[in-house]
Amino acid sequence: MADIYEMRAAVAKALAHPIRLQIIELLLDKTELCVCEIVKDIGESQSTISKHLRILKSAGLVDNRKDGLMVFYRLRVPCILKFFECLDRVLINDIEAKKAEFSIREDD
Repeated sequence: MADIYEMRAAVAKALAHPIRLQIIELLLDKTELCVCEIVKDIGESQSTISKHLRILKSAGLVDNRKDGLMVFYRLRVPCILKFFECLDRVLINDIEAKKAEFSIREDD
């Protein structure tokens, strides 16, 4: 059996790209999306989106189904929203702290 830390690292690596994070955010709000809809919403080429979807699928974050020529993707881990909310709170606090620090330096 694969080591849990290796599995976590694979998921973290799959998340480590802005386009893949955008794809996950799109899928959070939908039951499933066709690749063509993801391409349209993100504004990248189909080949780029398909490459990122393969990485997300390989990490177990998304799943897909085919309907004729169309491929639909869905998020397998909707609980990731809680992770993003937690991370966003930390990042926003860091940004606010840096702004406050910058403001204090400006006043000196």
